[in-house]
Amino acid sequence: MKTKLFDQKWKEIGDIQLDESIFWLEINEWLIHRALTYQLSNNRQVVAHTKTRWERRGSTRKIYKQKGTGRARMGSNRSPIRKKGWVAFGPRNTVNFSISMNKKERRKALCTVLSSKFAKNNLIIIDKIDFPEVKTKNMVEMFNNIPYTKKVLLAIPAKNEIIEKSSANLPFVKSVLVNYLNIKDLLKYETLVLMKESLDNLNTLTK
Repeated sequence: MKTKLFDQKWKEIGDIQLDESIFWLEINEWLIHRALTYQLSNNRQVVAHTKTRWERRGSTRKIYKQKGTGRARMGSNRSPIRKKGWVAFGPRNTVNFSISMNKKERRKALCTVLSSKFAKNNLIIIDKIDFPEVKTKNMVEMFNNIPYTKKVLLAIPAKNEIIEKSSANLPFVKSVLVNYLNIKDLLKYETLVLMKESLDNLNTLTK
């Protein structure tokens, strides 16, 4: 299976072979949803925390006697219905939201999304990106030549300060190492731009 290979000025310079086990899979929405849920749940930071009756400071003595006052009976000052009392059924930071998903399922879900990008013509393969200096204008000019829709995810093979800093101020572009491609970013950014070297790394990553 082949697709066109372009340079950074959107000139066709040849064809490149794509791995069918990555870019030619049947779309499995259930598996994609499961992988997205797995990623979001495991990245969830449990911060909200309320104190129970025994964690709240204050006296445990009975506020006033049980009978004879004409008022409702009341226990200690730490009751949840009183000011500065404990919170009933409040959030606790001891809750574990993480879920499990085996590696084969995660890899297949990633390849399924990549196959969807290819099927919808939202995948662009570029030979290389070579800028002489860090300049946002260079990145803007490149994307003006490349037909993209809405948001772009740029997968680079290795750390590249020039590319990363040149795209940092563009709200419609996110650069990420190909080793860190994930379901959330692939679904959020409609167009995926892969460099030729990134494609080689991706073939190794998904095996």
